[in-house]
Amino acid sequence: MSRTHQHQYRAEVTWTGNQGSGTRTYQGYSRAHEIRIAGKPVIEGSSDPMFRGDASRLNPEDMLVTALSTCHMLSYLHQAVLAGVVVTAYVDHAEGVMETDAHGGRFVEVVLRPVVTISADSDPAKATSAHEPAHHACFIANSVNFPVRCEPRIVVESA
Repeated sequence: MSRTHQHQYRAEVTWTGNQGSGTRTYQGYSRAHEIRIAGKPVIEGSSDPMFRGDASRLNPEDMLVTALSTCHMLSYLHQAVLAGVVVTAYVDHAEGVMETDAHGGRFVEVVLRPVVTISADSDPAKATSAHEPAHHACFIANSVNFPVRCEPRIVVESA
Protein backbone atom coordinates (compact mmCIF):
# COMPACT_ATOMS: atom_id res chain seq x y z
CA MET A 1 0.00 0.00 0.00
CA SER A 2 1.37 3.36 -1.02
CA ARG A 3 1.66 6.09 1.58
CA THR A 4 0.65 9.63 0.76
CA HIS A 5 2.79 12.51 1.98
CA GLN A 6 1.59 16.09 1.96
CA HIS A 7 3.94 18.95 1.18
CA GLN A 8 2.90 22.54 1.79
CA TYR A 9 4.09 25.63 -0.04
CA ARG A 10 3.32 29.12 1.18
CA ALA A 11 3.42 32.38 -0.70
CA GLU A 12 2.33 35.87 0.22
CA VAL A 13 0.98 37.91 -2.69
CA THR A 14 0.51 41.64 -2.08
CA TRP A 15 -1.15 43.94 -4.58
CA THR A 16 0.91 47.15 -4.87
CA GLY A 17 -1.04 48.76 -7.68
CA ASN A 18 -3.41 51.13 -5.87
CA GLN A 19 -2.78 54.44 -7.61
CA GLY A 20 -4.97 56.43 -5.25
CA SER A 21 -8.50 55.40 -6.16
CA GLY A 22 -8.31 51.64 -5.77
CA THR A 23 -10.33 49.68 -8.29
CA ARG A 24 -12.87 52.43 -8.92
CA THR A 25 -12.28 51.98 -12.69
CA TYR A 26 -10.71 49.22 -14.79
CA GLN A 27 -8.11 51.66 -16.12
CA GLY A 28 -7.47 53.33 -12.79
CA TYR A 29 -5.24 50.77 -11.10
CA SER A 30 -1.99 49.01 -11.76
CA ARG A 31 -1.75 45.23 -11.84
CA ALA A 32 1.57 45.38 -9.95
CA HIS A 33 2.07 42.96 -7.10
CA GLU A 34 4.83 41.34 -5.10
CA ILE A 35 5.27 37.67 -4.39
CA ARG A 36 7.08 36.81 -1.18
CA ILE A 37 8.20 33.36 -0.13
CA ALA A 38 10.12 33.15 3.14
CA GLY A 39 13.86 33.17 2.63
CA LYS A 40 13.67 33.84 -1.14
CA PRO A 41 13.98 36.96 -3.31
CA VAL A 42 10.82 39.01 -3.87
CA ILE A 43 9.27 38.51 -7.31
CA GLU A 44 7.69 41.56 -8.87
CA GLY A 45 4.62 40.52 -10.80
CA SER A 46 1.93 42.02 -12.97
CA SER A 47 -0.60 40.85 -15.50
CA ASP A 48 0.17 40.25 -19.15
CA PRO A 49 0.36 43.54 -21.11
CA MET A 50 -2.79 42.56 -23.04
CA PHE A 51 -4.58 42.81 -19.67
CA ARG A 52 -3.09 46.22 -18.81
CA GLY A 53 -0.02 44.74 -17.15
CA ASP A 54 3.62 45.78 -16.97
CA ALA A 55 5.69 43.87 -19.54
CA SER A 56 8.84 44.24 -17.41
CA ARG A 57 7.35 42.07 -14.65
CA LEU A 58 6.59 38.37 -14.57
CA ASN A 59 2.96 37.44 -15.04
CA PRO A 60 1.10 34.30 -13.90
CA GLU A 61 1.15 32.88 -17.42
CA ASP A 62 4.95 33.27 -17.60
CA MET A 63 5.29 31.56 -14.26
CA LEU A 64 3.02 28.64 -15.20
CA VAL A 65 5.06 27.88 -18.34
CA THR A 66 8.27 28.32 -16.34
CA ALA A 67 7.03 25.98 -13.59
CA LEU A 68 6.27 23.27 -16.14
CA SER A 69 9.63 23.73 -17.85
CA THR A 70 11.73 23.70 -14.68
CA CYS A 71 9.80 20.80 -13.16
CA HIS A 72 10.40 18.71 -16.28
CA MET A 73 14.07 19.68 -16.34
CA LEU A 74 14.63 18.67 -12.72
CA SER A 75 12.75 15.39 -13.23
CA TYR A 76 14.72 14.76 -16.43
CA LEU A 77 18.10 15.32 -14.79
CA HIS A 78 17.18 12.70 -12.20
CA GLN A 79 16.03 10.25 -14.89
CA ALA A 80 19.27 10.86 -16.81
CA VAL A 81 21.28 9.82 -13.76
CA LEU A 82 19.19 6.66 -13.42
CA ALA A 83 19.72 5.87 -17.12
CA GLY A 84 23.49 6.46 -16.94
CA VAL A 85 23.29 9.50 -19.22
CA VAL A 86 25.68 12.36 -18.48
CA VAL A 87 23.95 15.67 -19.21
CA THR A 88 26.37 18.57 -19.63
CA ALA A 89 23.90 21.28 -20.72
CA TYR A 90 20.13 21.76 -20.85
CA VAL A 91 18.21 24.66 -22.38
CA ASP A 92 14.45 24.61 -22.84
CA HIS A 93 12.51 26.87 -25.19
CA ALA A 94 9.07 26.30 -23.67
CA GLU A 95 5.91 27.83 -25.06
CA GLY A 96 2.39 27.96 -23.68
CA VAL A 97 -0.78 28.59 -25.63
CA MET A 98 -3.67 30.27 -23.86
CA GLU A 99 -7.04 30.96 -25.45
CA THR A 100 -9.42 33.64 -24.29
CA ASP A 101 -13.03 34.36 -25.12
CA ALA A 102 -15.91 36.33 -23.66
CA HIS A 103 -16.09 33.91 -20.70
CA GLY A 104 -12.42 34.04 -19.72
CA GLY A 105 -9.36 32.09 -20.68
CA ARG A 106 -7.47 28.89 -20.20
CA PHE A 107 -4.25 27.26 -21.27
CA VAL A 108 -4.80 24.69 -24.01
CA GLU A 109 -1.22 23.41 -24.32
CA VAL A 110 2.37 23.84 -23.27
CA VAL A 111 5.18 22.54 -25.46
CA LEU A 112 8.62 21.98 -23.97
CA ARG A 113 11.50 22.04 -26.44
CA PRO A 114 14.59 21.13 -24.44
CA VAL A 115 17.97 20.94 -26.15
CA VAL A 116 19.93 18.46 -24.06
CA THR A 117 23.68 18.12 -24.50
CA ILE A 118 25.13 14.81 -23.37
CA SER A 119 28.68 13.50 -23.05
CA ALA A 120 30.21 11.64 -26.01
CA ASP A 121 30.09 8.36 -24.06
CA SER A 122 26.34 8.65 -23.27
CA ASP A 123 23.63 6.86 -25.24
CA PRO A 124 21.42 9.29 -27.21
CA ALA A 125 18.53 6.78 -27.26
CA LYS A 126 18.58 6.55 -23.47
CA ALA A 127 18.81 10.35 -23.26
CA THR A 128 15.71 10.65 -25.44
CA SER A 129 13.73 7.95 -23.66
CA ALA A 130 14.43 9.50 -20.22
CA HIS A 131 12.00 12.30 -21.12
CA GLU A 132 8.95 10.02 -20.82
CA PRO A 133 9.45 9.01 -17.16
CA ALA A 134 10.52 12.59 -16.41
CA HIS A 135 7.21 13.84 -17.76
CA HIS A 136 5.25 11.38 -15.62
CA ALA A 137 7.29 12.33 -12.55
CA CYS A 138 6.76 16.09 -12.96
CA PHE A 139 4.47 17.24 -10.16
CA ILE A 140 3.37 20.35 -12.03
CA ALA A 141 2.52 18.52 -15.28
CA ASN A 142 0.50 16.04 -13.19
CA SER A 143 -1.50 18.95 -11.79
CA VAL A 144 -2.69 20.74 -14.92
CA ASN A 145 -5.74 19.95 -17.06
CA PHE A 146 -4.19 20.57 -20.47
CA PRO A 147 -1.58 18.67 -22.50
CA VAL A 148 2.11 19.23 -21.85
CA ARG A 149 4.14 17.95 -24.78
CA CYS A 150 7.88 17.49 -24.92
CA GLU A 151 9.84 17.79 -28.17
CA PRO A 152 13.43 17.17 -27.08
CA ARG A 153 16.57 17.46 -29.16
CA ILE A 154 19.66 15.58 -28.05
CA VAL A 155 23.12 16.91 -28.87
CA VAL A 156 26.16 14.70 -28.32
CA GLU A 157 29.38 16.44 -27.38
CA SER A 158 32.42 15.83 -29.54
CA ALA A 159 34.80 13.23 -28.12
